[in-house]
Amino acid sequence: MLDLLTSRKSRPISVRAFVNRTVARVTATVAEFRAPAPAPAAEPAGLFAPGELPPLDDILAAAAEYDRAGDQARRADRGKRAARKILDRLPVGRYGVWDVERVPSGRQTADLDEIRKIFKAHGMGQIPMKPSAPSLRVKRVSIAPVGVELGELVAR
Repeated sequence: MLDLLTSRKSRPISVRAFVNRTVARVTATVAEFRAPAPAPAAEPAGLFAPGELPPLDDILAAAAEYDRAGDQARRADRGKRAARKILDRLPVGRYGVWDVERVPSGRQTADLDEIRKIFKAHGMGQIPMKPSAPSLRVKRVSIAPVGVELGELVAR
């Protein structure tokens, strides 16, 4: 620790330099213990072969529509969350022309705590897990730099 308080030439250092050195060492130490970055998602089956790509106009229209629909979905989700702040706290009943009721969901999810107990009781180790399917993300980028052909952009 004493080496943090002195410079390489054995003179006292400033508080700022001390903090910077300490942060750098802590960051380096923490980085050693971080989990490795996840592997890039595998390409799904059924992708277009290079010769089967649809026209660029169709791709651009599909990406624009996907982006627009995503914006609408996010707006709708925000609206639903805001409305639920009131509706979730209401008792079941009729409010004007609206009936508020609570119905059991048809969805089921695995009870991982119970599964862990069963695995542990039978000495089966960890619960096998598989990754979720990769999410499709489409984002608008800036115009291509000068000198890049449109065909090169499609290939990227």
